[in-house]
Amino acid sequence: MKKFPYKPTLKRYRILALFFTLLAVAVIGKAAYTMFVKRSFWVQLSERNVKEGIKLPSTRGNIFSADGQLLATSLPEFKVYIDFIVKDRDSLTQVKAQHFRDSVFNNEVDSLAIGLNRIFPKKTISWFKNHLMQGYAKKSRHWVVYPYRMSYMDYKDVCKLPFLNRGKLKSGVHSEVFNETKKPFGSLASRTLGDMYPGKDSARSGLQLAYDSLLRGTPGIYHRQKIRNKYLNIIDVPPVEGADVMTTLDVKMQDFAEKALMDKMKEIDGIDGVVLLMEVATGNIKAIVNLSKCGDGEYRERKNIAVSNLMEPGSVFKPMSFLVALNDGNLKITDRVDCVGGQKMMYGRKMKDHNWHRGGYGVLTVSECLEYSSNIGVSTFIDKIYHNNPEKFVDGLYRLGIAEDLHLDIPGYAPPVIRRPRKDRTGKHWANWYNTALPWMSIGYETQVPPISVLSFYNGIANNGKMMRPRFVTAAMRKNEIIQEFPPQVVREQMASPKAIKDLQICLRRVVGQGLGKKAGSKYFHVSGKTGTAQVWAGGGKTANFLVSFAGYFPSEKPQYSCMVCILKRGLPASGGGQCGPVFKKVAEMVMKSKMRPEITAASDTLHNHLPLVGYGKMDYANTVLKDLGYNCHMENNADTASIGNVVTERDELVLKPRQMPRSSVVPDLTGMGARDAVYLAEQLGLKVQIEGTGVVQQQSLPFGHIIVKGEKIKLHLGLKGSKNVIEKASVEKVDNQEIKPDTTQKAGI
Repeated sequence: MKKFPYKPTLKRYRILALFFTLLAVAVIGKAAYTMFVKRSFWVQLSERNVKEGIKLPSTRGNIFSADGQLLATSLPEFKVYIDFIVKDRDSLTQVKAQHFRDSVFNNEVDSLAIGLNRIFPKKTISWFKNHLMQGYAKKSRHWVVYPYRMSYMDYKDVCKLPFLNRGKLKSGVHSEVFNETKKPFGSLASRTLGDMYPGKDSARSGLQLAYDSLLRGTPGIYHRQKIRNKYLNIIDVPPVEGADVMTTLDVKMQDFAEKALMDKMKEIDGIDGVVLLMEVATGNIKAIVNLSKCGDGEYRERKNIAVSNLMEPGSVFKPMSFLVALNDGNLKITDRVDCVGGQKMMYGRKMKDHNWHRGGYGVLTVSECLEYSSNIGVSTFIDKIYHNNPEKFVDGLYRLGIAEDLHLDIPGYAPPVIRRPRKDRTGKHWANWYNTALPWMSIGYETQVPPISVLSFYNGIANNGKMMRPRFVTAAMRKNEIIQEFPPQVVREQMASPKAIKDLQICLRRVVGQGLGKKAGSKYFHVSGKTGTAQVWAGGGKTANFLVSFAGYFPSEKPQYSCMVCILKRGLPASGGGQCGPVFKKVAEMVMKSKMRPEITAASDTLHNHLPLVGYGKMDYANTVLKDLGYNCHMENNADTASIGNVVTERDELVLKPRQMPRSSVVPDLTGMGARDAVYLAEQLGLKVQIEGTGVVQQQSLPFGHIIVKGEKIKLHLGLKGSKNVIEKASVEKVDNQEIKPDTTQKAGI
């Protein structure tokens, strides 16, 4: 048997072993060379391909009303751009990709222009084509497709258009996202809710600014790393979404108040107007309206007058003056004063009553001085008691809490300014006080008090002497859990003695029952309050404007709400009772009517299960409500819960069916929708909404299918289903006597 040739074989193995050994040494050597010799180069290259510490924005929280309705939210808006230049390390790949992008663009630019015109009809097809070709000729890397921001719905439609639908790598399309604050109820409490700076995640005013730290959340951190020639976002610290802020505002009450004030402002050509509505027991602000006349003659919310305007309050200050004297025991409501024909010289300056040209009032009691708002009566009483000791009077005002800094959470709030008497260095003479200061301060001049501080005083009187701090926010929530509460706060546990408070309550009730405040009264319940009219002095010692007001509370027996109405107007006639009283009455009656709850339990049908009628609106809301009420309902196949739809009855169950909505460039059919859904949808399409009436949408001024022009106004007339006259305004006088019992002892306001 022939032996195996070991020697040649071993030689070949040795050669292979030597080869692999040398290869391993080369690999290790190259790795060592890369790790140590070229280390700095590769570290720098790595740092260029990794971007660290980039902030990841958090989702901003929403602002809700007291009953859970959305008042302000942040919605994304978009701008779309095209990059006409292809960049690639491989020159051959770059040339091919650039040729493909150019050829596709030139072939599809006409279709793209037609599609853009269909979505944004304000610009013509030729404009879009010329605009796009201009960017192509400039070889722009960031050419805007449409010069204005677009909604999410429009953005999705734009991304489906020819050329743009090929994605970022093939067409160069990219976008910028902007968080824009949207208010579903339009101008309702707009200034109080506040705004954001355009294009920035930065609060500008109102509750948006006051609670910005809660609303904005905490941004996360991510880094961008280049992997396989693509940049990827890698999250290091996830963002914490912003909290939702729950306000005290009531949408219905806010709407009542705004409409009542708007009507009166238009009637008397007012300059500025305010309505404040507060819950007596808690200090919760249920409505706050600030209207100013703009250059175009329209009334809008431009500034928060209710908390920022320091004004001489006028006659609504008189009850404060009398309460100081009543509390000190220096005055009784039965004390009398001679008003001497309606005119009186007080330290060289003439004091007048409003009816001085008719001979004045003659002798009045303390109560009658308030009922008829006698300047002479109030100032004579206060000057007689405190002339030699004005510090005691001013100290008394401070004890009441009227001069208290309320530390409101509304940016721009201005605390009251009430001057304290101060002696000069000798201690014998007043440094900042004159003989006329006390009489005029007692009737509402020589002081500067914002409307909200005046209302806090009247709310304290209604609350039997307990002054509450006005509250705008009750809680902050995240994922349906309360993370911070803002409980009611007491400013003064007892403003004055119970007897003094009771005496003033009697006087304020008489002001409305038999005095100048009759027009604020209601035949359904008792109202208490005080009128006010103050001259606003202009240059040259002439009066140009008047501040008229009415402040009070209702119902008088067990007060639930306090309210203040004030209007700045030009010239005469000027009457707090005659011009602000009717606004107060409207607000009070509508608020009390809305609080009525008819007893329907006894009338319920236990034998038949009647399925409810549900109007058009967001399907997820309807689904939630119906299931909570115990109804058997389900979504139609392939239905999107966020879509608009209606509910139809099929046998013994309810089916939610989506409603086919037109493209975003035309007016949809809003009939049958609730106000919230209709306003939200219309504003999303760029329309300005004006609402009349209550209920569901019965008529719309712009017809279904009308081409939308951004900023165009649409009027929605609301009414009850089946109502023939949907535009007719509901009258408070039609309230069922079984709901609100009329006051037989007090005459109706004129």
